[in-house]
Amino acid sequence: MESPALEELRKFVAPEFIFGRDARKLVARYARKLGGKRIFLVSDPGVHAAGWAQEALDLLVAEGLIVTLFLGVSPNPRDGEVMEGAAAFRESGSDLVVAVGGGSAMDCAKGIGIVAQNRGSILDYEGVDQVPEPMPPLICIPTTGGTSADVSQFAIINNTSEKVKIAIISKAVVPDVALIDPCTLVTMSPYLTACTGIDALVHAIEAFVSNAQSPITDLHALEAIRLISDNLRASVAAPGDLELRGRIMLASLQAGLAFSNASLGCVHAMAHSLGGFLDLPHGECNALILPHVMAYNLPAAGDRFRRIGEAMGLPLDGLGEKNCGRALVDGVLELRRSCGIHGGLGDRGVKAADLPGLAEKAIEDPCNATNPRPPTRGDLEALYAEAL
Repeated sequence: MESPALEELRKFVAPEFIFGRDARKLVARYARKLGGKRIFLVSDPGVHAAGWAQEALDLLVAEGLIVTLFLGVSPNPRDGEVMEGAAAFRESGSDLVVAVGGGSAMDCAKGIGIVAQNRGSILDYEGVDQVPEPMPPLICIPTTGGTSADVSQFAIINNTSEKVKIAIISKAVVPDVALIDPCTLVTMSPYLTACTGIDALVHAIEAFVSNAQSPITDLHALEAIRLISDNLRASVAAPGDLELRGRIMLASLQAGLAFSNASLGCVHAMAHSLGGFLDLPHGECNALILPHVMAYNLPAAGDRFRRIGEAMGLPLDGLGEKNCGRALVDGVLELRRSCGIHGGLGDRGVKAADLPGLAEKAIEDPCNATNPRPPTRGDLEALYAEAL
């Protein structure tokens, strides 16, 4: 009898990546290796102030490369910023993109590459496999431990006119090289550490229960869940501990490899709508929504959620499905609180009158397609209400 693991074809896409201390310092070598001569360096003011973007610029210039620095990136990258960056890329005659920063800088860099090569508006490329031509070469240096944009085939851009985040999902946006260096995480604040760490946890959980999961993505997802559960609290409490930061960065990498290939679910669909509406931090949105979507999905993926609870180290022996699910949700809530993420959507300015509109936009998000329990718009509205 054929193994269930062999019944379906699965693909797995990942960039070349270098993981470890001082990996970031290889940026000029890889820019040369990829044929770059004029480099478009994308970052944001906060990362630049922390010194990481300037260090990359200095390394590139020392290699004899011409660098244009673009810092016009907001925490939730906007469509207009992508278009401004693409125009600056073309005007500078650049031939390679380097992104230094969190998910915002890396997603904006991906958008810039898409438009620079394919023209039009970045909003033209929303959805799955809508990018016809490959981007210019892209090197990513992540400075947060959670977004995983450095290894994923996702780019999330804020459609400012509609006040919603769009998802661009394509092999064309997978970076050519990711230089993943835990040293960059020491400049993150405790709250940013918590939010991005929970973002990575959501990536791993949604990938593991996704209807597109595979044995390969399962390995990465479960290891990410274990690493985050064991290390995130301590990492939040000790921002300068490089060993802890390394474990969180590894968890981010593992979760990214999982969700990039198994996709996501309703948590991200709802977070994209919410983040676009109120310009809230993406990881914070995910943290507030996660327990409610987990409870909603439990009837469709009970066995998989039990394995998630085991990876989190929760005492589940002897518990039936209902009590196991309750213990898992409680475990996630406790992790969230212990990392300093409190309250609900109402504390962030969301009102009951906003929920129908949020659900209307969330139901259109492609991340819903791989949720283990297909949602209706009414389901999503009810989940938003629970998260108030």
